[in-house]
Amino acid sequence: MWQRKLIVFFFGVSLASAGTAPNAEYIEELVQNDSFGPRFSDNLIEDAILDVPGLVRKYNYPLEAHEVRTPDGYVLRMHRIPHGRDQNNVPGVKKPVVFLMHGLLSSSADWIVMGPGSAFGYLLAEKGFDVWMGNARGNYYSRRHVRLNPNSILSNAFWEFSWDEIGNIDLPTMINYALNHTGQKKLHYVGHSQGTTAFFVMGSLKPEFNNKILSMHAFGPVAYMAHNRSPLLNAISPFANRIEELASLIGIGEFMPNNLIMTWAGQALCRDEVATQAICSNILFLIGGWNEAQHNATMLPVILGHAPAGAAVRQFAHYGQSIAGKEFRRYDHGWMNNLRIYGNLIPPKYDLGNIKIPVFLHYTYNDPLSQVEDVDRLHKELGASTKMLVPLPLFNHLDFVWGIDAKELLFDKVIKIMRSINV
Repeated sequence: MWQRKLIVFFFGVSLASAGTAPNAEYIEELVQNDSFGPRFSDNLIEDAILDVPGLVRKYNYPLEAHEVRTPDGYVLRMHRIPHGRDQNNVPGVKKPVVFLMHGLLSSSADWIVMGPGSAFGYLLAEKGFDVWMGNARGNYYSRRHVRLNPNSILSNAFWEFSWDEIGNIDLPTMINYALNHTGQKKLHYVGHSQGTTAFFVMGSLKPEFNNKILSMHAFGPVAYMAHNRSPLLNAISPFANRIEELASLIGIGEFMPNNLIMTWAGQALCRDEVATQAICSNILFLIGGWNEAQHNATMLPVILGHAPAGAAVRQFAHYGQSIAGKEFRRYDHGWMNNLRIYGNLIPPKYDLGNIKIPVFLHYTYNDPLSQVEDVDRLHKELGASTKMLVPLPLFNHLDFVWGIDAKELLFDKVIKIMRSINV
């Protein structure tokens, strides 16, 4: 029964319509009316209401927005920091390219919300990398299509995709654009959570991309999920083959968009010196694993101003299928559609052996979404992978992007590896 209630709750949140970028006018009105009370930082409010270009430019970093159209008509937006602010800050100098891909319900904001000196996107720019940050179809920055409407009440056609399409179509389209625009032949890839799943999909289905990737760094790698300990995904998995159908009956194709409810909650309920802040922190711990020492609660209003950023219901259903089936397979459309799409009654497994480039699996013992047993299985099936245990036992799934000491524990090491490969 509790699983059904949990699913209904999240669908209820998803019913709220997506706001502007992200809800700046509404939140600014609340700020002007002092709706949040005293002792609240204006800087945090500003960081919460600015979109990615505004946030990056606020800290005097260069920012470019690029749009690319996929073969099936989705318009994806990428954000680029072409050079540093304090170091490696000469424009027009050709630099090694690194492509960053966010996780489920997230966006390019993940890589910059923690600010200069901490966020991975800024650190990479300062170390001499040309930083490209992707946005998967359906998230806040990629809610456009040449003919489909994401807000349609008559059809969910826009939302009929999972991370299979993100890996098979979105990533190749964005990576090819970044390489063509920069004139480079290869780039480094860093993915977090679903950003790793999508890469494994791409590498399995499009092995020609071995020739375009220098190295791949998987933060909290997610492919096999037989030992997953996520309460939400485990609640969904028994209904994985019915959840999208159920959602479509009540007109839901999108799951947890960026909306007024979450932005308001971050500002009013999750800021410092508010009793409910602990509840906000505990929700994140429920999702990513408990690690109070690495959790910067002060930044919750900023984080919740940018996340969740929306996803398709089918993305969750696909993960549910992976948990229930204990395999890493393409999306199960039902045997009749499988026969038409794949030529088989059962969805084919992704062939991880097609991935030949150096893959670095950055994992931890305290990650409910990327359990050690599943990482071990992934490691054995990849062509050339290296397991990299984060040297902190309680480091969790969300610490890979927002952890207080992520720079020292993870980012600096990844930069060192990429630099050695460049040489």
